[in-house]
Amino acid sequence: MIDRLEASFDRVLAELNDQLHADEQFTLRLEGEVSQFTRFNQAKVRQTGIVQDGNLQLKLISQQRSNSIEFPFTGDLEVDLPQAQAALELLRSELPQLPVDPYLVTPTGAATSREIHPGELLPEADVVGSLLPVVSGLDFAGLYAAGIVMRGYADSNGQKHWFATESYTLDYSLFTSSGQAVKGTLAGSDWDPLAYQAKLAESKTQLARLAQPLRTIERGKYRTYLAPAATADLLGMLSWGGISEAALQQGRSCFGALQRGEQSLSDRLTISENFQRGLVPRFNELGEIAPDALTLIDRGRLANTLVNTRTAKEYQKLANGANRGESLRSAEISPGTLTTDRILAELDTGLYLSNLHYLNWSDRPTGRVTGMTRYACFWVEGGEIIAPIANLRFDESLYRCWGDNLLALTNSLEFIPDVDTYGSRQLGGSWVPGLLIADFTYTL
Repeated sequence: MIDRLEASFDRVLAELNDQLHADEQFTLRLEGEVSQFTRFNQAKVRQTGIVQDGNLQLKLISQQRSNSIEFPFTGDLEVDLPQAQAALELLRSELPQLPVDPYLVTPTGAATSREIHPGELLPEADVVGSLLPVVSGLDFAGLYAAGIVMRGYADSNGQKHWFATESYTLDYSLFTSSGQAVKGTLAGSDWDPLAYQAKLAESKTQLARLAQPLRTIERGKYRTYLAPAATADLLGMLSWGGISEAALQQGRSCFGALQRGEQSLSDRLTISENFQRGLVPRFNELGEIAPDALTLIDRGRLANTLVNTRTAKEYQKLANGANRGESLRSAEISPGTLTTDRILAELDTGLYLSNLHYLNWSDRPTGRVTGMTRYACFWVEGGEIIAPIANLRFDESLYRCWGDNLLALTNSLEFIPDVDTYGSRQLGGSWVPGLLIADFTYTL
């Protein structure tokens, strides 16, 4: 399947090269998948099926102008070739009407790469029988998505990159009779029934704790433990004007004060982009290859930002293979020393947060993030979970919770996958520890 679709991509590429005029360049990008989706509600199958989907984005460049269009990719040349030819002609007719772009980035180099990551997924017919017996008698809702995801890039300069991976994600919730929920995610390339059973056992334990009466917590500052999923939610904010070089240059980054030396972060904190795990392609929308690993925050110090070629051209910086949005693609927070069996004891009295939700900047220049607690969050006293809590709104600065108030990080990392399926299955996620924070600010 992967080889056949790659051959079709190559044939479209060859056709576009044959049709190109001397003063033109192009880039061609592919997003594609062959995925099984099975949706559950109340521990019953509500929807299941196989989806083969893909789209191509063609960008035409000429006379310091560019224009792009998307069209479906089917793998059937009788469909794809006429669509590619028509798209090229449409772009060619519109291009002279567009303004000149002084920072336009054109294809350079002739690098090629090919990464194929095979997996051992559940056979399609075994999904229901493997998942549902473990949640028998529970109100289980979720989405299992698995199969092949492909990304491709090629251009008129001779660059070509191909990435394909077989992977799965399971994004689920368990509900109490009163509507409280425990959320869990599981992901990988090889299905492990023992890992699934262990994950559900952990969720069932939290579900039992949610059956206790809710405790309302007054606003204020509380010692707080952020479980890995909550840590990943907070880390994701850096893709919204955090670690982007353009955002720094334009004065809209949360790390402007860090760069100027006006604020500091804990020397316990190291954040990197790590492509060595093979979860996402290293090439970006221009076919540029990011480093295997790039340290962004090094023990509290701003070591690097994400810089794409357009930003580098505009601000005279050195590009490092960042994507168009200069966002995190394969983020990792380095572990600390806190062992799992000591989390509640070290928290002592305070809040245990499994997930965060509805995050947004409340004041980006000062690094302030607001959001809500969600799912299985608990009040802890003397190292013991006492009661689930009613949802709280927090408003906290990264310079506080990742600065002097960062007490410890767990010594193990958990993979929190990107489970977004809007438009298509997304790749990657983040590897993160849990965080113990001295005083986290809750406002409502």
